[in-house]
Amino acid sequence: MKIGKIELDAPLALAPMAGISDLPYRVLCRRAGCGLTVSEMVSAKGLLYQNEKTFAMLTIDPAERPTAIQLFGSVPEEMAEAARIVAERGADLIDVNMGCPVPKVVRNGEGSALMKDPALAGRILAAMVRAVPIPVTVKFRAGWDDDQRNAVEFAKTVEAAGVAAVAVHGRTRAQFYAGQADWDIIRRVKEAVSLPVWGNGDIFTWQDGLRMFAETGCDGLMAARGAYGNPWLFTQLRAALEGRPVSEVSLAERLAMIREHASALAAFKGEPVAVREMRSHASAYLKGLPKAALYRGRIHGLRTLAELDAILEEYGAAVTAFGAGPGRQG
Repeated sequence: MKIGKIELDAPLALAPMAGISDLPYRVLCRRAGCGLTVSEMVSAKGLLYQNEKTFAMLTIDPAERPTAIQLFGSVPEEMAEAARIVAERGADLIDVNMGCPVPKVVRNGEGSALMKDPALAGRILAAMVRAVPIPVTVKFRAGWDDDQRNAVEFAKTVEAAGVAAVAVHGRTRAQFYAGQADWDIIRRVKEAVSLPVWGNGDIFTWQDGLRMFAETGCDGLMAARGAYGNPWLFTQLRAALEGRPVSEVSLAERLAMIREHASALAAFKGEPVAVREMRSHASAYLKGLPKAALYRGRIHGLRTLAELDAILEEYGAAVTAFGAGPGRQG
């Protein structure tokens, strides 16, 4: 798959997720088989105001490339300047968030609010495309609500603005993350534009991914919640796409990945932050596994990474004694 001049070695991407798709997790997912990593969404205003924490979000590890930094904002001139900053900091691509449903983002006319103003969205993207030499892409939703499902028209507008690819989440803003994603609207967008189209929404297994390709004709898959605590989703999808056997993930592999993730987080953000963040990450890795519920409370009360290691050791022994298989359940 190719986006502008950027060649991807697999049509699989890790979607931007606040608090999840930070640098350590992006590296793990890239190694697991995804072809493109996308950062958490970064505020254009935060960059223009020289916010230190915002600039830290632009850090890219060579091991995760190619990488897109995702920006959000609603002022064309600000977004163009933020794009220049991101390009100068070494991003391979710039993605624009026009799908975030969170009220504090929408209230500012950003994220999915821009689907109600396609003309402004087009001006923003055109300004960014003119400002930088790297590809600009955009992620948006099926529409604002059931009465305004305008993804097809919106896609035509952003194509005219010069973007290099689009990602379509098959839910409206009104749905947030509830209900079922409408894959048919992804198919309709693909048929309406000549750009590469990423399909996004309800890809929880490799079988889901193959079905999305078949039903929508999309060029690539962008996995979000399905990849949280499950970077092997990319491993399995890649194997299936390449005609290789799809392997189950062993319990030992899962526990080793949790430890590696914790170590990488500590190196990147310090142990206190890593401990706080691993409470939710570790629970996600263990979701659906045998006896995991018995250990979830202890994981949520973590105080040190050594304590996490001890809990994982105990959990592994308990599951082995129980004789349970490695696959997720339920």
